[in-house]
Amino acid sequence: MNSKEMEQIIIERYKQDEDTMILVFAQWCVNHGLDAVELYMRAYPHQVSNGRLLETLALTAPKEEAGDIDDETVLQVLSLFGNEELAFVVSEEIDRRLKNNR
Repeated sequence: MNSKEMEQIIIERYKQDEDTMILVFAQWCVNHGLDAVELYMRAYPHQVSNGRLLETLALTAPKEEAGDIDDETVLQVLSLFGNEELAFVVSEEIDRRLKNNR
């Protein structure tokens, strides 16, 4: 395998992992009745739209059918991919939910 092929494989795996991160975020939003696009826009107000997020939302399961995604898991996955701004917005929503459940 030459270096060009190896580079292509690495890029493809990163994209797959990134798609998984987007799906985790989107499903977490669905599970908590949150608008993933609105949260994303709060984190990145200067971006027009995230087509991959919109595509991924179509892959999410209804809340009743989905498995639970722990708050820490979504925060760790977002941070792993450098989405610190989005992790901050998610943290705000977690705090809001915890305060409302008291």
